[in-house]
Amino acid sequence: MTPTHLIKPLIHAAAFALLLVLALMLGVAPGRAEAQNATASKFDHFKTGFPLSGAHGTLRCESCHTNGVFKGTPKDCQTCHTTGSRLSRSNVVMPPTHIPTNTATQTCDSCHGTQSFTNPRFSHTTGVPPGTSCQTCHDGVRTQGKPASHIPTRAACDSCHTTRNWNSAKPDHVGFNTATNCASCHNGATASGKPGSHIPVTANCISCHNVNGWKPTSWNHTQVNVVGMCSTCHSGSFPPADGRPGNHIPYQSLSGVAIGNCDSCHKAGYSSWNPGRFHSNVRIVGQCASCHLSSAYGLTSKPANATHSTVTGGCESCHNTSGWAGAKVDHSGFNASTQCTTCHNGSTATGKPGSHIPVTANCYSCHNVTGWTPTKWNHTQVTVTGTCSTCHSGAFPPADGRPANHIPYQSLTGTAISNCDSCHKGGYSAWNPGRFHSNVSIVGQCATCHLTGAYGLTSKPANSLHATVTGGCESCHNTSGWTGARVDHSRFTAATQCASCHNGSAATGKPGSHIPVTANCYSCHNVTGWTPTKWNHTQVTVTGTCSTCHSGAYPPADGRPSNHIPYQSLTGVAISNCDSCHKSGYAAWNPGRFHGNVSVIGQCANCHLTAAYGLTSKPNTALHAGIASNCESCHKSTASWTSVTYTHSAANAVGTGTCDNCHNGSTATGKPGSHIPIQAGGVKCDGCHKSQQAWTSSVTMNHTAVSAQACKTCHTPTYAGSGATAKPNNHIPETQLLNGATLDCKACHTNTNAGGFGSAVMNHNNSQGGGSGWCYACHNAGTAYLGSMERKSLTHRQRTGVTDCSQSGCHRPLGDVGSTYRNWN
Repeated sequence: MTPTHLIKPLIHAAAFALLLVLALMLGVAPGRAEAQNATASKFDHFKTGFPLSGAHGTLRCESCHTNGVFKGTPKDCQTCHTTGSRLSRSNVVMPPTHIPTNTATQTCDSCHGTQSFTNPRFSHTTGVPPGTSCQTCHDGVRTQGKPASHIPTRAACDSCHTTRNWNSAKPDHVGFNTATNCASCHNGATASGKPGSHIPVTANCISCHNVNGWKPTSWNHTQVNVVGMCSTCHSGSFPPADGRPGNHIPYQSLSGVAIGNCDSCHKAGYSSWNPGRFHSNVRIVGQCASCHLSSAYGLTSKPANATHSTVTGGCESCHNTSGWAGAKVDHSGFNASTQCTTCHNGSTATGKPGSHIPVTANCYSCHNVTGWTPTKWNHTQVTVTGTCSTCHSGAFPPADGRPANHIPYQSLTGTAISNCDSCHKGGYSAWNPGRFHSNVSIVGQCATCHLTGAYGLTSKPANSLHATVTGGCESCHNTSGWTGARVDHSRFTAATQCASCHNGSAATGKPGSHIPVTANCYSCHNVTGWTPTKWNHTQVTVTGTCSTCHSGAYPPADGRPSNHIPYQSLTGVAISNCDSCHKSGYAAWNPGRFHGNVSVIGQCANCHLTAAYGLTSKPNTALHAGIASNCESCHKSTASWTSVTYTHSAANAVGTGTCDNCHNGSTATGKPGSHIPIQAGGVKCDGCHKSQQAWTSSVTMNHTAVSAQACKTCHTPTYAGSGATAKPNNHIPETQLLNGATLDCKACHTNTNAGGFGSAVMNHNNSQGGGSGWCYACHNAGTAYLGSMERKSLTHRQRTGVTDCSQSGCHRPLGDVGSTYRNWN
């Protein structure tokens, strides 16, 4: 730093004082500009050894030569320019904040000249007393001190700086260690900081760099957590951290590949990227062609052979990620014109096994390209008419052969059966139904198959009638059916007593589950079969006797279902039989009408308390939560539930505050959308509504209950129909008042009784002229707003320049007369 720079702050401070002293020394009175002209004097002051140069040449003689004494006048600076000196008087003196100097070797004129105290010639070599520290002067008061941007240190200035120049300081880093916060200085402002291309780490500089130089660094990946974060630095933006090379595999373009970072594949450590393993560490489905179709990525690529010449993708259709060898041939392009046996000949590829059904059709006719099984065999691939046994011999599974209990058609005489499909004509999906008698003409020989149960056919029954039968079934039966053997019922009529034979002994009789009737069988059944019957409820008297049969004991006569209403438990209910309620005829039970046909008093809960009977049941609401009986206390009609007269208990009387528990719009009628808005939870219905018969009767508005709400909430045109008086159109404009838009009605209107809006005390809200607070907005002559305010024109006193009543200089609040916001005079 130069001497001028060190002294300049002090000299500037004393400049004015010096000029004043010089003026006084020259006898210049305030307001005049007089000075002694030394050049006009004939006395040669130079001969005294003290030439009058600079500022001394303009002073009056008596400024230094007091009392007319010339000889012996001091010639040194300190005598006149030191505080307390005899001759200092009004002179500029050395200030208390002057930098300390070596008085033994350093006098004022060592640095200062007579022209001016400014721009002194200071020398750190001779002017600083021995042992003086830099901070003694460079403290920011006497002269420039350590700037705010200085690196944080307590070392002496001269440990880094020299007296020739503050810049190019060289701090000693030898004592720094891992505890040193390098970035406190090396932040790019105080000292060189981390460059933009530096790898993005927050570790202390000394973790990698040394105190002798930034390079070489000791970086070895242990200084920060690098697991799963390689690409943070290795992006190509932070050399020498190398990024992904141009021929890196394009894993970003792969779908469903979960690669968190470089070390997902590169797991060999930090010394080298290789070996990097993709398929060993990343699961990928398909997409092989993204990398392996070209040799650009240095991988095994598509070979240049005929097999692969047209391949542009879908490597995985044949290959897998374990190895290229053992490739699966892609059969998806094969079709009916492909000769499968060219390869599937048992040599090149798997061929047809010895147990295969004897066909010459192409494999593709039955098998698919993804696997041999399941096959598409449906008997259309080859001619099968009359040739079933060619395959269905038992030698070619899964083509099944004739089972062991097959009927012995081979032993029948004169039976022309050429192949399986002579009888089995149901198609190829199942052997059944197979029909023998329908397809083969046979005379006699019934006993060959039907005498035993071995073939799964209708066989000779074990009864006394058939006990001695060993053959000749056709003497009684025919091939159309076993029933009706030998008995010709065609001549039977209503006069025939069927029960004479059908008594359960001679012939089939009435079973125990038969409906209890005594009518002749012929009344309902016909002579060709028991079913279908002709029963239509006319065969017997059924009026009032439905339950005789419909008890559930005589199917198909259905009985009462399990969820039938429990009418038996009702007191005083006269129900004689099913047709007391079910009156729609015999075709269906529905509609059955209980309340339309049966008089019942009370007892609704027997059926309607639960949904078990399929009826309208007690709803799942708070109102019905405690209901266990007595529905009819509210519901007054059996024709409709909605005819309700609710009986409020004493616990729910007006004044108990319980109305809201039910009247919520769900359990019972709630507050309508047009209701005045009231504070939720704080106001109860019966605060205003005093009648349980109707909401609109006995309504008394309770303003105390809504005292926390703004009057404007209800007193709007929206709720005028609910009795809330709305603000009239000629109401004074609230927006004229300061913040008037936020004022509530109660600011002026305090009476909540009917018609109480008329008694109001105006609240001017400290409105004082100008803009929104103009008084004349309401008080100007000609305004038609409600209220008894006095109205006059602005010029009623012939004042000029008046813009508002409150700014006229007359009326308060800015005038002198009247009381604020209450009267004008």
